[in-house]
Amino acid sequence: MILGRKQHNSSIRSFWALLAVFLCINASVTAGTNRNFLSWGPAIHDFKLTLQDGRRREIGPFYYEEKTDNQTTRAFPPFFSKTKKPSLEYEEMDFLYPLMTFDRFGGEKRVQLMQLLSFSVARDQDLNDRGKLTIFPFYYQQRSTNASSDYTAVFPFYGRLVNRMLRDEIEFVMFPLYSKTRKRDVVTRNYLYPFFHRRKGEWLRGWQFWPVMGRELKVSHSKTNNFGEPVFVSGHRKDFALWPFLINEHRDVGTTNEVREHAVLPLYSALRSPARDSTTVLWPFFTYTEDHEKRYREWGLPWPLLGFARGEGKRMNRVWPFFSRSSSDTLRSDFYAWPILKINEAKAAPLHRKRYSVIFFLYSDLTESNIETGQARRRLDLWPVFHWKRELDGRERLRVPAVLESMLPNNKSVERNWSPLWSIWRSEKNPLTGARSQSLLWNLWRRETTPDTEKSSLFFGLVQYESDATGRRWKWFHARERKASNPEPDNASEKTAQMNPVNFSTSASTP
Repeated sequence: MILGRKQHNSSIRSFWALLAVFLCINASVTAGTNRNFLSWGPAIHDFKLTLQDGRRREIGPFYYEEKTDNQTTRAFPPFFSKTKKPSLEYEEMDFLYPLMTFDRFGGEKRVQLMQLLSFSVARDQDLNDRGKLTIFPFYYQQRSTNASSDYTAVFPFYGRLVNRMLRDEIEFVMFPLYSKTRKRDVVTRNYLYPFFHRRKGEWLRGWQFWPVMGRELKVSHSKTNNFGEPVFVSGHRKDFALWPFLINEHRDVGTTNEVREHAVLPLYSALRSPARDSTTVLWPFFTYTEDHEKRYREWGLPWPLLGFARGEGKRMNRVWPFFSRSSSDTLRSDFYAWPILKINEAKAAPLHRKRYSVIFFLYSDLTESNIETGQARRRLDLWPVFHWKRELDGRERLRVPAVLESMLPNNKSVERNWSPLWSIWRSEKNPLTGARSQSLLWNLWRRETTPDTEKSSLFFGLVQYESDATGRRWKWFHARERKASNPEPDNASEKTAQMNPVNFSTSASTP
């Protein structure tokens, strides 16, 4: 039994060794004869890109290399991919995306592992170099040439953060027992977060014992901005008791649009301002809104199930989930049998955007156009059947099937690392050059056409066909043979070379 197992392992090693030699021989032979042919051997293809200038080399779905004037991409889907743009000093690497990624732009670098472990090096606006290390959610560290920006935090025990989590500065000790945050001039001290805090800032004071009671007061005042100009800062007063049931707020104090809001939920709430009035009784059963600025009135009976709006600024009829039609001068949002069919439209001259979707991302039809130039970009997705895209200049691409492309649109990492694995049919069209290409089962069959040439490959290049202004040519099992319809050779030696199916020399008609 041991002897048989050794013979089996030896046979496997011999098979892979012979396959490697065969691939190398085919690659070197075909490369030496004519690089315009599609195949370098079984499953190895080298061809011009259809949608832009450049070349691409593939080995089935397992490896590809793509080069253009300003970018190079190498990938072993789905395990690894690397993209470089030397002119921009840009580099991007994915390792079993999204498990691990690396990005570099000039001197800035970032690497992350499952968004839990990350490290980055960058330079801020003040030309200070800084490096960040994060082990989410336990450890945060930054080191900078500006010592005041250095911080270390070990959550939840002790630490300090700078410019993280939408705050200018955060300090904490045994969180949630104590924490202090600063955003601009406002400092908030939390004790047993989120129940009790004290807040202090420029012309501002506040406190809360949530959810029992809280108050915040800011006085209207003027100050000088960074350009030395005086600016007005509006004030406010916010009170609550037994949040969210009792609320009393007075906002934008000192402006031409002061807002007053009172609520005794769920019985009653009211918002009053010069621009907008809204009243709710027995929330959410009845809501009436009158927008003086946008000139429309709206009723919710109850919100959001039944809604109606009339006026110049908005027109709406909604009976959820059966149908809804809502529109204004620039926006439109409709649905029928939500979420079966949804329509969204936006107009902001000269741009026009319209999207139809069925059951979220199951089907999507997105059109983005320029009304002035007439150019339009369109994208069609039917999950997981296909993904089709047309650019503003008319270039088209079709992939079948498309497992993640509709759920993660315009995600370049998905296109680099995952799309090659399941795209058994690919089709591209470039109206600028007249070039087209189609590929089935990772180039089991491939066809390329231009206004002057046609190239086809079958069975991973075992059968190839090419035609151009000089004639038509066939290649069988990587040996060259010219079809009889071509001009006859001038001498007998060339004719003999064409008739020999294992002759690898270049014929006279080969460009």
